Amino acid sequence: MRVGLLTREYPPDVYGGAGVHVEFLARELTALVDLEVHCWGEGRGVGVVRHRPWSALDGANDALRTFSVDLSVAAALRGRELVHSHTWYANLAGHFAKLLYGVPHVVTAHSLEPLRPWKAEQLGGGYALSGWAERTAIEAADAVVAVSGAMREDILACYPALDPAAVHVVHNGIDTRLYRPDHGTDALTRHGIDPGRPYVLFVGRITRQKGVPQLLRAVRDIDPGAQVVLCAGAPDTQEIDREFRELFEELSRVRTGVFWIPRMLPRPEVIQLLTRAAVFVCPSVYEPLGIVNLEAMACGTPVVASRVGGIPEVVDDGRTGVLVDAGDGFEAGLARALDTVLADPDTARRMGEAGRLRAVGEFGWDAVARRTAALYEEILKQA
Repeated sequence: MRVGLLTREYPPDVYGGAGVHVEFLARELTALVDLEVHCWGEGRGVGVVRHRPWSALDGANDALRTFSVDLSVAAALRGRELVHSHTWYANLAGHFAKLLYGVPHVVTAHSLEPLRPWKAEQLGGGYALSGWAERTAIEAADAVVAVSGAMREDILACYPALDPAAVHVVHNGIDTRLYRPDHGTDALTRHGIDPGRPYVLFVGRITRQKGVPQLLRAVRDIDPGAQVVLCAGAPDTQEIDREFRELFEELSRVRTGVFWIPRMLPRPEVIQLLTRAAVFVCPSVYEPLGIVNLEAMACGTPVVASRVGGIPEVVDDGRTGVLVDAGDGFEAGLARALDTVLADPDTARRMGEAGRLRAVGEFGWDAVARRTAALYEEILKQA
């Protein structure tokens, strides 16, 4: 079975959950199908073809530049029997291939443009184009993969023209051999973090979706003995970057032990930071699943997260962490939940152990790949 896997992000250029998903899915799928990955970037390697936006569009709206990549990808997919796209950045390439070559198109929805209105701040009028591309591809797809049950409900609500039978749930996964506890301290000391003091850890992009401003306000009033470590980069816009910096400076003035690491760290450093954290926090206002929560759980760390999207399908409230309602009083609730975990290290340790067991037992990438390949087989039989 010759499959084209289409994505914007692919190693070494991975900055979000969708990129992590594709990286590990591709690794496992190569043993099951003849896989060729098409992604953004320069050059070509074994099994990977990289595409860049047309130079004539340098400086143009990002949506137009994305469409130029989609055209390049579609032109390179001749000979593939099935194409599988991830995120709106690649969906249109899959749709073009379906029309051009008569092959099935599978879409994995990691998020939905109608549920991310703040993207208009980033894309301007391009947000209307990204929404059009997503809708066009999803409504014509032979199958749509939702990364959580909650995501499936969102897909059917946003795109009611879809046949519910065409929308399949295949949860995100985690490599628990790679993401496992590392109790070293060299990464902490490298960044000035005191190994002798507990710390709250956030890892994610600086974006409205991730609830970063709410987090920065919430941690002002948590236990003063706790440090706050923010591995936060890739701001969506200059406006959100400026807001983050102002809130970070305000936070640094009212408490000690506040650290901002503004760049993507090597994975071993992230794993050590996750392991050593007293609690990992995920304050997202929208999250179809949240791979980063699985990463923290696999490292044996309790999670405090917002009760949105697919997060409750990962974080078992009261057992592997604490969920916080994301409505009115969210920031105060987030602070209370963090203080609750920080104040009870024994319970926190039990939550971390339970999280590791849950990650290992229910979210392995090998199972995700097998379910995905089985879906390919089913679709090709129907084609």
